[in-house]
Order: sequence, then structure tokens, then C-alpha cells
Amino acid sequence: MSILAGDIGGTKTVLGVFELTPAARGGLTLRRREVFPSASHPSLEAIVTEFLARVRADGIDGAASGDIRAAAFGVAGPVLNGEAQVTNLHWVIREPALREATGAPVVRLLNDLESTAFGMLRLADNEMAVLNAGRGRRFEGGVAVIAAGTGLGEAFLWWDGERHHAIASEGGHADFAPRNDMEDSILAFLRREHPGHVSVERVLSGPGIHNIYRALLDRGAAPESPETATRMRTMDPNAVIAEAAIRGDDPLAIATMDIFVSIYGAEAGNLALRTLPAGGVMLGGGIAPHILPLLTRGGFMQAFTAKGRFQAFLESLPVAISLEPDASLRGAAYVAARAAGAA
Repeated sequence: MSILAGDIGGTKTVLGVFELTPAARGGLTLRRREVFPSASHPSLEAIVTEFLARVRADGIDGAASGDIRAAAFGVAGPVLNGEAQVTNLHWVIREPALREATGAPVVRLLNDLESTAFGMLRLADNEMAVLNAGRGRRFEGGVAVIAAGTGLGEAFLWWDGERHHAIASEGGHADFAPRNDMEDSILAFLRREHPGHVSVERVLSGPGIHNIYRALLDRGAAPESPETATRMRTMDPNAVIAEAAIRGDDPLAIATMDIFVSIYGAEAGNLALRTLPAGGVMLGGGIAPHILPLLTRGGFMQAFTAKGRFQAFLESLPVAISLEPDASLRGAAYVAARAAGAA
């Protein structure tokens, strides 16, 4: 039996065909994976049709005969009543159209943080970096998931006694709450550009790194490195700043990433207080694996646990980072298998 899964974003679409194999981890073996530039295609259906044509031409078991048992897609955007609008893309995705494109009797659309959350449950130990061992057991009970990347996503896996269920949110668009004078000044800087509402995503995301950097430069917190300024003109400024901080040769970049890591820890702690995740907190998204040396220095966990009377509770929680870039794809595959009654 073949399962089709997708991780759908405004920049890229990742599709994979999985075979249901009980002997494999989670009962799913990835047979083929491809990445497509989303904006180069008129619709998700067009990408799916192109992908499945190649899969079937190459004779992938199950899919070669058209037997896609179920499909699921994690989408970067809200999903309501089987319909999704991809953030930063003109696509509107609907389950009935995907059923026709895939030939699968069962199709599920879900928010990408839901699929990411389910994917966390499928990680091996060597696919995670532990920030805090805690005193609980990872994944036993509810699990909070926070993922900083192009934006900021937050989700929660609740446990019904037999299995986990995902609850999506748009927590990244909640208000940014400064904790000190420096963060007050960052909020004031961003409020000039975004009057009325500054979300936590404005500082806790890829673009958020550059926002913090610009705010510190405006404040005169440290001089700008000519080398960093030159590289940012032709490269992704967020990556340039993070790399300079990891090298340790740029005071402004170091200050920027120290604040970013601290805000990341504080917001992860806020999410933990809102959800009480006995099974721990997982960090997903593309940023955390790339700044792992900065996250393990202690600033993240210090901010995570700095919650007054609840410090001891937060210290007891397992906290880990997903190092697997396809966690969302795996999670979508699991949802498809579960929808087909096979997981």
C-alpha cells in the first residue's frame, strides 16, 4: 500500500511516496521524495500530477498501479473545512480537487505545524538534540511544539490515553511581550514599522533575526561590521548574522543572536505554561538546527525556565530540537496512514 504525503510552503513543496511496511520505523518507508518550487506551478494539483506521473513511470510499488491508498498534506496556512490558503502564495487548496488528482479515496489537509508535531513523534534519538533531559519521559503525555523558520508556528499534541492528537494554532501572531529595557526598545522600533500590532513572529523567525539586528543598530548597541554589512547586501541577511554570531567575530551579530535565543526560550516557556506538556517541548523549523551551538550555550534554557513560581515545573520538562528537515513530511505520511486505518 502506498501513501502520498506533502509539506507545502510558499517557497517549496516537498512530496513523498511512502510504503506501509510494518517492519519499518513507524510502519512507513520513504520510497521517493522530490522538491518543487511552489511559485513555478499554478496549483498543488499540478505538482501532484507531475510527481505521480514520474513515480508511476518508474514503477514504484503500489503507486505504479495507481494505488495511492491515502494522502495528507501539511500546509503553511490555516486549514478550515478541508480548504487551505497557502501563506505568501496564490494557491487555494481543496481536498476534493486533491482526491481527483491523486486518485486516493482519502485525502487530508492539515496545518503544517500539525504535521510537524506528528512528525516529532517519529524521530529517532539521533535525529534530536537534547537541550534539557528533564525528569519526565519524552512523548509520554502532551507535547508542545514550537518552530521558528520563515515564520513562527506553535502547536500542541494532546494525549487521549491511547494516541496523540494535534491542535494547531496561530500563536506566532500573538503579541510580542518584551521582558527588559532592551526588548522594550526593539518593540518601539518595530512599532514604527508595524503600528497597532507587533507579533512575536516579528522577532522570532528568520526575518525576525534581521529585525532585531536593525533595532540594535538603530539603538547604537554595537557598531556594524563592514564585512557583515557587505555580505548582507548579496546574501540572506538572517543567515549572515547567525553565521557571524557563531564565528564570534561580530559584536552586533552576537548581541542579536543572544537576544533571539533568549526570546525563543521565553516563548517556548510561555507555550509550555499554556499547555502543560508532560511529554516535553520540541523545537522544529529550519532555524534551530543551524544555530545549534547558540542554543546549547544556556541562554535558551535560562529564558525558558525564568517563569517565577513555575521555574521548577519548567526545569522538569524534556526539551529537544528536531534535526530532521522532513519531520513535517513524515507527520503528514502518518496522518495519511492513520486516515487509511493503517496506523
